[in-house]
Amino acid sequence: MVKAVKLKNLIRDNKIIRVAQGKQYIDNKEIIVSDIYRPGLELTGYFDFYPKQRIQLLGRTEISYAARLDHDSLIRVFTKMCTLETPCFFVSRSLRIPRELKEAAEQAKIPILTSSESTTYVSSILTEYLRERLAVRDTIHGVLVEVKGLGVLLTGDSGVGKSETALGLIHRGHRLIADDRVDVYQKDVETVMGEAPQILKHLMEIRGIGIINVMDLFGVGAVKRRASIRLVIKLVNWDNTANYDRLGFEESKRNICNVEIPQITIPVKVGRNMEDIIEIATMNFRAKKWGYDATKTFDNNLTNLISANSKKDLAEDKNK
Repeated sequence: MVKAVKLKNLIRDNKIIRVAQGKQYIDNKEIIVSDIYRPGLELTGYFDFYPKQRIQLLGRTEISYAARLDHDSLIRVFTKMCTLETPCFFVSRSLRIPRELKEAAEQAKIPILTSSESTTYVSSILTEYLRERLAVRDTIHGVLVEVKGLGVLLTGDSGVGKSETALGLIHRGHRLIADDRVDVYQKDVETVMGEAPQILKHLMEIRGIGIINVMDLFGVGAVKRRASIRLVIKLVNWDNTANYDRLGFEESKRNICNVEIPQITIPVKVGRNMEDIIEIATMNFRAKKWGYDATKTFDNNLTNLISANSKKDLAEDKNK
């Protein structure tokens, strides 16, 4: 099934948009692609690759060119641009809408929208809105929190302590995005966004207590609508026979919506302060992104020490 965004929702959610004509046709219109099109070549009569399923955005360039054409040419061009798949026309900068466009759009029952904003700004706002809502979505079992400004996804088996750890982080001033179930979608080639399902918004389940409302208990500053997932922390129960990474050389990734996200595994054990450890893990991750890698520093120090000892041994052998 093809995903679609209702045109009426696009208008409702973006205050910069005004309906110039065809309000009665809005309910029947849907958008299935996030790309916005500026029909420049079509105004010259070239329709070989006309993307009719996109929002048709006309800015200063298109409107000024149309003003040079005669009435019959405009009628012919605009009529051809009006198809069953065309969701709407959009004129930016509050420019005067050509009479021929109004006639053709009314005949084809296509709405015309307008805005006082610049064409580039309108295109950016519409594209971002549509990409978010048309993106392929998935659901992950885990807890998403914002720690030190970074979206951190806590994963692990049920009962490992994800929600309790997240609650401790919230108590320290960090923010909850989603508990138990995280809806994720790809924003761009490098970014995955996570948010809570509407039914679980601001809510957490704490064993022994039940459901709590984080915003009611900690205030509006303790929650956030969505965040980009920058780090995955997998919590596992401590196993004395397991060989855990102690130096930080091991790097792993988790694929979420076709984006590779860095992942680290942290064992959970009675007496370990998981809130402290996750805070430090987040700070260390950020430091690595900025080029400060303690693992590399240790490796360099070790290499220098071995080299110095080798030279010392060589010198002692020569003196013998």
